[in-house]
Amino acid sequence: MQVAVLGAGTMGHGIAQVSAMAGHDVWIRDIDESIVDDGLAAIESNLNEGIERDKVTEAAATATLDRLTGTTSLADAVTGADLVVEAVPEDMDIKHETVTEVEENVGRDTLIASNTSSLSLTEIASALEHPERAVGLHFFNPVHIMGLVEIVVAEQTSEETVDRAHEFVEDIDKTPVQVTDSPGFASSRLGVTLGVEAMRMVQEGVASPEDIDAAMELGYNHPMGPIELGDVVGLDVRLDILEYLREELGERFRPPQVLKRKVRAGKLGKKTGEGFYVWEDGEIVGTSGDWSDD
Repeated sequence: MQVAVLGAGTMGHGIAQVSAMAGHDVWIRDIDESIVDDGLAAIESNLNEGIERDKVTEAAATATLDRLTGTTSLADAVTGADLVVEAVPEDMDIKHETVTEVEENVGRDTLIASNTSSLSLTEIASALEHPERAVGLHFFNPVHIMGLVEIVVAEQTSEETVDRAHEFVEDIDKTPVQVTDSPGFASSRLGVTLGVEAMRMVQEGVASPEDIDAAMELGYNHPMGPIELGDVVGLDVRLDILEYLREELGERFRPPQVLKRKVRAGKLGKKTGEGFYVWEDGEIVGTSGDWSDD
């Protein structure tokens, strides 16, 4: 199968990696060559780490990299693709523009998937002339480690498209869960609910970020606490999702002021070096001192 991934950021390069590791030929595209190069470098780094941990053989890593092609041309990336996965920013206008351009350059049988974590798949599909081939493939970060893919079924999605989506997810050694298109789907809605309540607790001085995260990691066996996860995902992304869910589902998703303040200050989490935590070289080295109302 030929797969095209649009977006070479955290999610995009992860989707490209697992697709190539499963034996598919993969094109990875972004608007800037440096972003494409960074994405490919991140994949190589992940593979090297897998080799060091005896999770990946050197032969498998080499074969994976050989199946990857980077480009800044959307047309080059998607032409001939059996599956296109968009992992562009969470903005409906950008997604409409992207899937429309994809459809102009692919065959009639090409599946067009979105990695959106919360936006309406039905609305994304409405930009297509053949919306029955649209489906959500919501991966989780880090893609090469997390075993879940949420298959989101839009109002227009055909049964054939759903079946093909399941086949692909299982083929890349992930576990699919199927949900009907609704605000936040299942995973984002539940995950954001936990995250926003944890932020409110920090804001109210109930406990520190470290203690809240430790409570969920040690008490509920979560691999990562909700405050740290927000930093990893990006606090701007969290805010966008909350504002969307508030508009669709009501005030229980109102973003807390502490989150708004951090985003306004450019403290977006791991990617900027500071959020609720302070980060250096991808690791937590401390906590930010401005997170509570006190």
